[in-house]
Amino acid sequence: MSSVKEIKLPSAYTILFTIIAFMAAMTWIIPAGEYQTVFNETLGRDVAVAGTYASAEANPQGFIDILLAPVTGVQSVIDLGLFILIIGGFLMVITATGAIDAGIDRSVTVMKGREQMMIPILMAFFAMGGTVYGMAEETIPFYMLVIPVMIAAGYDALTGVAIVLLGSGVGVLGSTINPFATVIASDAAGISFTQGMALRIIILALSYIVAVIYVMRYAKRVRNNPETSLVADKAEANRKHFLEKKGKQDSLEFTTKHKIILSLFAATFGIMIWGVASEGWWMNEMSILFLAASILAAIIGGLNEEEFVTQFVEGAKDLLGVVLVLGIARGIGTVMDNGLITGTILSWGEGALAELPSVLFVNVMYLIHLVLSIFIPSTSGLAVFSMPIIAPLADFAGVGRELAVTAYQTAAGLMNLVTPTYGVVVAALAIGRVSIIQWFRFMWPMLLILGAISVTALSIAAM
Repeated sequence: MSSVKEIKLPSAYTILFTIIAFMAAMTWIIPAGEYQTVFNETLGRDVAVAGTYASAEANPQGFIDILLAPVTGVQSVIDLGLFILIIGGFLMVITATGAIDAGIDRSVTVMKGREQMMIPILMAFFAMGGTVYGMAEETIPFYMLVIPVMIAAGYDALTGVAIVLLGSGVGVLGSTINPFATVIASDAAGISFTQGMALRIIILALSYIVAVIYVMRYAKRVRNNPETSLVADKAEANRKHFLEKKGKQDSLEFTTKHKIILSLFAATFGIMIWGVASEGWWMNEMSILFLAASILAAIIGGLNEEEFVTQFVEGAKDLLGVVLVLGIARGIGTVMDNGLITGTILSWGEGALAELPSVLFVNVMYLIHLVLSIFIPSTSGLAVFSMPIIAPLADFAGVGRELAVTAYQTAAGLMNLVTPTYGVVVAALAIGRVSIIQWFRFMWPMLLILGAISVTALSIAAM
């Protein structure tokens, strides 16, 4: 038995690098091909033209290309990576003021006996962000807020990860006005994003309800019997990592200064959400916001210049590994694009969908987008690439194009809850200290339920 316990799973870095090598090998096997593209002024980018797929001269990826992929991947996520590093600095500065530790103690005291009610409330918040504007990268700073509260309440780190990742994920799966999924896909399909809205609201509501019930049941089981936690082997280490109060008294006073700093903390997130949803903010603006908030928190908290710089750099250093994981994940798509096999994989899907009965059409389309989402985890990237090709096929099957959009977004939303090629997933698991295997063990029943909800809704709508 001891030998079994000594077996260690490969790290996220190794898993992702292995996938890069595998896709590079596929460029030697899968025929090269590509679609003709035209510039779409509304989308501001080139889109593929249906029926224009043609073979191309092969460009198989070799050893140097495999090594280069994560390098170019990191370069392509530099804006997101910088945002994450600044978030790390921001969180460490807030922590150095003592506000988070005191706030956690107060939260646990106030919610004594009612901690489980935090789960549906927080998941509703994240689901709203997901359905309205595709909340994904923006969730990253919330993990360091939610996970300690869940651990202090008697749950585990995986519960905290699930609240944020699954909460926002079901929102994206049931996107209603998400500009990075529904709006882009609808425009690429040549329809208004309001078409199919009712169906998406139904999928969103059902998905949220079952997700909340699932997380609450798991959390209750872990609290009653900690040994059932899927991360029980890391319980003590996680408590030290997320909760340890070095050099502080056991009973923390929650001062006015702490309240002001935590108000600033909450206001920063609120401003971020407002900026992204209403003002078109993205990584640069969000980075500026959190940098300014870090400086202000240090002033309020009484940190001097040396303390501020030291804490900020330490916090950024803690999340450097997350940035590297994101870059390696992005390298997978780089190898596929450079190897000219992305278009071929999509062409196979285009051929499989022609002239199918309506119900079978939407289900096959759903399955194809499940697979495509592994290789193209970006919802906007997948929408722009597949919808101009896939949506016109719905006409031949007698299916409304809005169902093609809904099939795409529900499939992409489902797969992006677990796929290791999606940077948000690997970043969340890295922060929560949860392995991809542990996360999949937790999620596979939920994936089946959420998939059944989407497929049933699509099938009924296609009849």
